[in-house]
Amino acid sequence: MGNPSNRRRNARIKTSFETLYSSERLEGAGVLMDLSYEGALLQDASSKPAVGAHVRLYVFVRPVDPFELLGSVVRHTADGFAIRFEKLDPDTQSLVDDVAAIVSVPVARDREDAC
Repeated sequence: MGNPSNRRRNARIKTSFETLYSSERLEGAGVLMDLSYEGALLQDASSKPAVGAHVRLYVFVRPVDPFELLGSVVRHTADGFAIRFEKLDPDTQSLVDDVAAIVSVPVARDREDAC
């Protein structure tokens, strides 16, 4: 079936935003490294919630106020984790669009497209 990262349906936006997160009794900090309409990747995470755990992210994007995203952990990386958003609602789409406008550095939509 292949690597899940090769099945992306939405463009990812490279970012580098400080992020706090909470999951049940676990809290931590990390760096939001990429963002799409479906999910996000955190690196340099101080802890890793279990796969399947619900996570609340607090993302700090200057000059705007911090915003909140909700999702579930879908995989761990060497120094972080990936989440899939629980709802793809218009507010989440708008936040992703706003972040994209701030950073303006899109990442390949699908790695297979680059071949």
